[in-house]
Amino acid sequence: MPTRIRIETPTLVMDAALNDSPTAQAIARALPLEAEAKLWGDEIYFAIPVTMPLDERAKELVQAGDLGYWPKGKAFCIFFGPTPIRAPGEIRPASAVNIVGKVCGDPTHFKAVKDGDLVRLVRAT
Repeated sequence: MPTRIRIETPTLVMDAALNDSPTAQAIARALPLEAEAKLWGDEIYFAIPVTMPLDERAKELVQAGDLGYWPKGKAFCIFFGPTPIRAPGEIRPASAVNIVGKVCGDPTHFKAVKDGDLVRLVRAT
């Protein structure tokens, strides 16, 4: 069963569901997590204390609303629109990410998050 989490920022609170992958389970075990948001186009990412390799769900193209884990940066990623290296119509991470879940709601609301905003990941109750 997916783990429900809440993503909290100064301007937004949104629920999400982690999938049943080993990477998502490792992230769930590390909750709660808190870090400063870094923005890369319409992607929020931040380092987390989880170390996992690329897995069979790894993708080089993602969808708006996908949650990813970027092994190269040991980072949690929230994708909500185009990134700097994409072709038209694509959302392309800097390099492959493990897909660990999906936001429950309109991912474009993450446009309100600013670089340096505090982001918290907690279990949803």
